[in-house]
Amino acid sequence: MTVTHAQSSAPTPKSLGSLSVSPLCLGGNVFGWTADEAESFAVLDAYVAGGGNFIDTADVYSAWVPGNKGGESETVLGNWLAARGNRDDVVIATKVGAHPDLKGLSAATIKTAVDLSLTRLRTDHIDLYYTHYDDESVEVGEFLTALDDLVRAGKVREIAASNISARRLQESLDFSAREGVARYVALQPHYNLVSRDTYEGELADVAARNGVAAVPYYALASGFLTGKYRPGSSVDSARAGKAAEYLETDRGRRVLQALDTVAAAHDAEPSTVALAWLAAQPTVAAPIASARTLAQLPALLAVTELTLTDVELALLTEASA
Repeated sequence: MTVTHAQSSAPTPKSLGSLSVSPLCLGGNVFGWTADEAESFAVLDAYVAGGGNFIDTADVYSAWVPGNKGGESETVLGNWLAARGNRDDVVIATKVGAHPDLKGLSAATIKTAVDLSLTRLRTDHIDLYYTHYDDESVEVGEFLTALDDLVRAGKVREIAASNISARRLQESLDFSAREGVARYVALQPHYNLVSRDTYEGELADVAARNGVAAVPYYALASGFLTGKYRPGSSVDSARAGKAAEYLETDRGRRVLQALDTVAAAHDAEPSTVALAWLAAQPTVAAPIASARTLAQLPALLAVTELTLTDVELALLTEASA
């Protein structure tokens, strides 16, 4: 199987602070979970061959799997980087604060966690380091100063936030500006066609006002927006139960119908259309999507080639309201 069709489009890179990233971020949550190391390597190789350079993981992936303890995804990714010798060609994002043994955002936790992530990733620096979940028991100044120390030490290039309120995001940005420490350049919100209120509104407004780029997770709603979940269908996936719940809602059925209409007009997959809608939204730099198998990857990479018309964007926006 080839994915070279995505190379010819020379996707326009997006900027996250000093980082230049491809417009599709490959999610690493499946590495060491539903994709073993060999499958993960194959997907990573094909993603890079298709023009991608932006890979997302977290120290907690995949602690929820019986027998795993967290760090499995970072370990697979680190082994791949070492095997391919391509560390300088890719942008690696990981996260701190949710590992079972290192929860929260105290300065001590961050400084311990980053070294463990660096060891697993087999690298001397992390390109984009996210606070995975806000920890309101810690003042923003404590964790931002700790993160700034990591940037100054060369362990981290840029910092970002995930799962944070509009109020705390603004407070964090204000602290960075006032104190001259590293500032969040990106935000990873839960955002997709069937979950818009998790980002749109106050949080998106703060991001837009401060020039913070969004890198949405659950971009395909646990697989629902691939179109493979239909009434009466059965899908073999670790996330099938969650995705199938959207079929029970009017919005979910409306969105599927709209995706089918637009996909047919472009001879595209529903997942490509769903990602293209997301990529066209204000502040969004690069949606995150994961591929468990090689067969799932071409539809994701194709987002760099698909531009939706204003009418199509409006149809999807209305269906998802």
